[in-house]
Amino acid sequence: MTKVSFRKMAYAALFCALAVVSSGVSFPVGPTKVFPFQHAINVVAGIMIGPWYGGLAAFLAGLLRIAIGTGTIFALPGGVPGVIMVGLFFGWLRRDWVALTEPLGTGLIGAGLSAYLVSPFVGGEVTFFFFQSAFLVSSIPGCIIGLLFVRVLRRAIPADIWEKMGGVH
Repeated sequence: MTKVSFRKMAYAALFCALAVVSSGVSFPVGPTKVFPFQHAINVVAGIMIGPWYGGLAAFLAGLLRIAIGTGTIFALPGGVPGVIMVGLFFGWLRRDWVALTEPLGTGLIGAGLSAYLVSPFVGGEVTFFFFQSAFLVSSIPGCIIGLLFVRVLRRAIPADIWEKMGGVH
């Protein structure tokens, strides 16, 4: 039986809220609205609360962004795989540099889902390479910003508090 962590749920809600509040900083690329801060938040969430709660935060942020018009349907496949990738790699390696794996989830898995599942479903004919390029333009700077956020948080927050928050020091 899976144990629900209310602390991680609260952090997921916080990461979702941060993504939605900062979602005005996006720019259109074809049918997408690329949003580097989502990827930065994905990095911090993947490291602090893991792949599944982080994925939940990215999914809910995508839904809310779509609802308020700051995101498109491509926010879902473009955001969720990156945080899952970071969370999985961090669980295995426990190193902050796994932040740099976010573009693997977004640029490979997210672009594939967007091109082969979502785009045909909504009547588009955009290629994998288009989505990969658009998502990497957003994901690469976002993961670097996220890595910097994690480094700053580790220095600013005492180790015992960081661990209580869910992070590994």
